Amino acid sequence: MKLTGYRNLLFAAALSLLPIATTAAHAAGTLTVALETDDGSWDPIDTFTLTWGRIGSNLYDGLVLRGPDLKLYPGLATSWQFLDDNKRIRFTLRQGVKFHDGEDFNAAAVKFTFDRLLGPEGAKGPQQANYTSIGSVNVIDDYTVDFILKTPDPVLITKLAGYGAMIVPPKYIQEKGDTYFNLHPVGTGAFKFVDYKPKVSLTLEANPDYWGGAPKLSGLVYRFIPEAATQVSELQSGGIDIATLVPISLIDTIKGDPKLEVESITGPDVVMLRFNSADGLTKDPAVRKAMIEAIDRDAIIEQIMQGNAKPIASLQSSLSFGYDPNLKPLPFDPAAAKAALAKAGVKPGTNVELSFIGTNATFREVAQTVAAYLQAVGINVALKSYESNVYYTDLVPHGKTGPLYQYQWGGWTFDFDNTAYLLYHSGQFWNPYIKDAKLDQMLEAQRATYNVDERKKILNQIADYAADQAYEIPLYNSNTLYAVNKRVHNLPPTPDIRFRFVDTTVE
Repeated sequence: MKLTGYRNLLFAAALSLLPIATTAAHAAGTLTVALETDDGSWDPIDTFTLTWGRIGSNLYDGLVLRGPDLKLYPGLATSWQFLDDNKRIRFTLRQGVKFHDGEDFNAAAVKFTFDRLLGPEGAKGPQQANYTSIGSVNVIDDYTVDFILKTPDPVLITKLAGYGAMIVPPKYIQEKGDTYFNLHPVGTGAFKFVDYKPKVSLTLEANPDYWGGAPKLSGLVYRFIPEAATQVSELQSGGIDIATLVPISLIDTIKGDPKLEVESITGPDVVMLRFNSADGLTKDPAVRKAMIEAIDRDAIIEQIMQGNAKPIASLQSSLSFGYDPNLKPLPFDPAAAKAALAKAGVKPGTNVELSFIGTNATFREVAQTVAAYLQAVGINVALKSYESNVYYTDLVPHGKTGPLYQYQWGGWTFDFDNTAYLLYHSGQFWNPYIKDAKLDQMLEAQRATYNVDERKKILNQIADYAADQAYEIPLYNSNTLYAVNKRVHNLPPTPDIRFRFVDTTVE
């Protein structure tokens, strides 16, 4: 009996053959998915966006896989074991796997992947910071590798289920070069690269030799459509099968179409307004707290998000390890905000810029509402929008934002460590402004222990401290929201929309 797709992961995790009936894989047409952003490179180490991960999860495999149930399963590693007081991890690798170009997957490919990720090439992108606990990767034999850790990392196995550490082909990259690989990716995934048209589309075809079973689809087309209304229009006309940008205002319209359906589930995404806490008006924590108190976030959730979001007090959803249900956000209190601003010497009519990504219609409405709330307490907000690639590659990492700037974080590890470390620790790629020695100490302390209870305690303290310093305005945890044509079948709800389309079919 040949197991396919997600069922194969369950089999590998249980290490026993389950009596699950399967049918032979068969080609059933092409699935078309709309994504917001074209990341411009299909090298796993070059990006940090969930949009990339939604494609990369079908092109590549990691040593570990995460299922739609958010549990971890064996991927290109069939098992792993912590040794030497957690200073070494031994991975046993899956045999008989080939890259799309015919190159063998083996221990040498794993070593090449991590040497590259942790070397000069990896240093050019944002992924390297996730894996710096790895000191070296040692090849034991063709299908066994040891990761030697230079620092403890209790979240490393979870990170390996992400997309920065997906395994890449050594010979192909060495022969073709990094620039060519960026635009002509080769992995071990369920689908193979066919064609890339920048800003337009990426086309993949089924990999009939996929170790998890041949996909039932014949191909995948990803179309890059940054406007949510356009995605919905294309969904209605049949130009796409899945829209990953769904404006709240159009949910009822989609639900009214008998051939379409909307999925709205708790996900990892948190939406916030971060402060330039290094200089200017928002350097003062009292001013930051006043600006938080000026905004009715519950009203934004109810009226703009129409209930498709939840309140947050820290930068994580309830799905995240480290989430503290007892931590409450500052209440909406415009009178207290006005008094605090006056005490801090902020004159009525003071101007600030709010930087945001202009293509998201829902957030544009949120930004306009925030501006109105702040104007009511005497702060005039100038809204300045940017294209998403410019925003995330140039503006934020280099500290070029206004005093307030939009930020959305996917929390892809479902562990607050990854969010907190990368957004709060001094010198991190996504943290241009915060330099706080006490916060750095706590962030490092929770990474130094494998004790689950101790880690959770410290992560709670980090969230509490960051809230007390008011480093951002936590707006809401947005539901994972997408719309699908009903001709698509066997697509389990996935909180981060990192669909793996191995078992999916289309009529």
